[in-house]
Amino acid sequence: MIKSDKDRLEKGVYVLDNEKKNNVEELEEDIKDNSQTEDLNEEELDSVEGNDENIDSEPAFQIKKMESQLKEQEEAFLRLSAEYSNFRRRTTEEKESIGLYANEKVMNELIPVIDNMERALESFEDKENPLYKGVELVYKQMLDALAKAGLEEIPSEVGSDFDHNMHMAVMQEPSEDYEAGKITLVLQKGYRLGKKVLRASMVKVSN
Repeated sequence: MIKSDKDRLEKGVYVLDNEKKNNVEELEEDIKDNSQTEDLNEEELDSVEGNDENIDSEPAFQIKKMESQLKEQEEAFLRLSAEYSNFRRRTTEEKESIGLYANEKVMNELIPVIDNMERALESFEDKENPLYKGVELVYKQMLDALAKAGLEEIPSEVGSDFDHNMHMAVMQEPSEDYEAGKITLVLQKGYRLGKKVLRASMVKVSN
């Protein structure tokens, strides 16, 4: 009887031990599962946060890219506009030059005629002579017509500065009235067509 009770007690203890062991194993499995779940949740959270950062940074990148493209287009437009303005300016200048210098040969041939008419007018003693009046009228009309075509006399007043670009010094002499480098006498008038000198003024210069 006692032995039977002892067997039953030992059997109960064994059953309790097995149950306890099983409970411990189940608890450990639950803890392990919970740990894996937490790791997964953390990874998912990190992934979501990373996606949020990518989403936040993508519009800023697109804006920066568009601003860069817009700046490049503006610079290209400014370059094109400047090139077109320069082209129009050069074209206008070339057209004006062609129209102006097309008469250069005729002007060069008429300048000696002007000189001869001036000598003829100077030769008249009687300025009231009808012939003088007629020559003077033709002379003035010719100068007006040539001026409209672009011909103009080079300024060479006595006492003005000598300019080697427009004047030709054929004589130099000391002067009590003018300082060095001043025109003291005009020997022959000079003419230019626009900015181009057709004939330099022949002058005497003080030194």
